[in-house]
Amino acid sequence: MQAVLDDWRTAPIGEPLRAMLGFLQKLTLRPAEITPADIAPLRAVGLSDVAIEDAIYICAYFNVIDRIADSLHFAVPSPEDFARGGPANLQRGYAPPGMK
Repeated sequence: MQAVLDDWRTAPIGEPLRAMLGFLQKLTLRPAEITPADIAPLRAVGLSDVAIEDAIYICAYFNVIDRIADSLHFAVPSPEDFARGGPANLQRGYAPPGMK
C-alpha cells in the first residue's frame, strides 16, 4: 500500500491496477481530456466494462466529496485521530467488507 501511495507507477502492482490508476489520475486532474481512446488500454489489460464503470463512479464520488470538503474547509483528522477512531467505529458496527 505504501509503495502505491509513494508512486503507483513504480509500485509492485499488477498492470490492470496500474492502468486504472493512470486513467483515474487523468480523469481527476484533466477530465476534459478524457476520450473513448482512454478506455482502450484498460480493456487491453483485461478490465471489464463493469470494473471500469465502477472505478469511474467511485472516482467521481470522491472527487465531489473532496471538492465540497475543500470549499467548506473541512478539518482533516491527523493519522493519530484516525487510529483512535478506528476501534470506536468497529464497536458501533462499522467493519470493512468481509469482516462482519
